[in-house]
Amino acid sequence: MHYDVHGEGEPVLCIMGITAAGEVWADHVADWSQQFQCITPDNRGVGLSDKPAGSYSSAMMAEDQIHLLDHLGIEKAHLVGCSMGSVVAQQIALLYPERVKSVTLMCTWARCDHFAKSVFSHILQCKAHFKNEDFMEYLQLLIFDKRSWDNPEFHEGLIEGRKDASVAENPQPLHGLVGQCAVCTDHNTLDQLSNLTAPTLVIGGETDVFTPRWMADEVHEKLPNSTLHLYPRSGHAFHWENLEDFNQRVAKHISNNL
Repeated sequence: MHYDVHGEGEPVLCIMGITAAGEVWADHVADWSQQFQCITPDNRGVGLSDKPAGSYSSAMMAEDQIHLLDHLGIEKAHLVGCSMGSVVAQQIALLYPERVKSVTLMCTWARCDHFAKSVFSHILQCKAHFKNEDFMEYLQLLIFDKRSWDNPEFHEGLIEGRKDASVAENPQPLHGLVGQCAVCTDHNTLDQLSNLTAPTLVIGGETDVFTPRWMADEVHEKLPNSTLHLYPRSGHAFHWENLEDFNQRVAKHISNNL
């Protein structure tokens, strides 16, 4: 399991979403690492971590993260999970509550409906047939709000992201994505979330088409100790579309629960 550590202080375990390596946290840990020790692992199936074949589960990936904390000698950490990383964070907080100080669940869900399962199935089909840059464009269509596409500077960044994908040295293999998609579609903690008592920030975008707001609302309603914040005119990638406010909001949530 590959990981990086940034900064010193209260440990914050940052768990990235499907298809993405830990380096994707760069714009966030550049800020947070001035106050906290940020750990950014590559999840199994992507980046420089092992990519075993077969289905993965959110409980399995939660165990991966606990082993990492053990390796680093960290008894308790704050969890920040993005998309797939948020369902892994849920499982950590449910299965290992004594290891958790606070939780931030970004664009999260407790279960997938038929629409969501079809989206993940289509992601796999696109991965199997698209060039890397075309697959990146498809993901961008899923995760960014219209206002980002309409912003000339932001749009230029999207184009650059596709160019980077076309020359990536270590693209995720299809079997790694198969395993991660299973994490997303098979995850169901709806009946257990009332047991997740750690202070939790549920945060996302109001116009997210990938994981629609009913998912965030459902998680928030089930949690006994949560706060909900949804950014207007923001999609699945709300954390880049509202970068400064998001970084500050999460840092405040962590600082309030030291």
